[in-house]
Amino acid sequence: MSEINRVYYNKLVRDNVPAKIESKHQKCEVRTITDVQELQQELFKKVQEEAASLSMCRTKEKFLEEYSDLMVVLETLIKQLEISKEELIKFRKENLVTKGGYKHGYYLQWSDDVDYRSDESVQGIPL
Repeated sequence: MSEINRVYYNKLVRDNVPAKIESKHQKCEVRTITDVQELQQELFKKVQEEAASLSMCRTKEKFLEEYSDLMVVLETLIKQLEISKEELIKFRKENLVTKGGYKHGYYLQWSDDVDYRSDESVQGIPL
């Protein structure tokens, strides 16, 4: 294969990807990330990628597939960050008490509360 036909991804991929490529008699180049901080950075990029894919789902089957992809990344981060199941449950409960859930489906159109802060900018466009 010539370099002209190569597709450059430069991203973290699942463990089975190189074998799948090679099973089709194609070549690929991978490197193993050994630096913990680099791996964490790539996992957080993967969270964004998988969450974006999840947000585009329009069928239950596609949702389940993309949700599973996202959960694998999150579970890997949980292990890497040494977060216990108990910590996750505690923080999730505290989060629900503090912020609430989405049971009512409230859609905020405007507010006079100029002190309210969100992780997102207006209209959900990243800052």
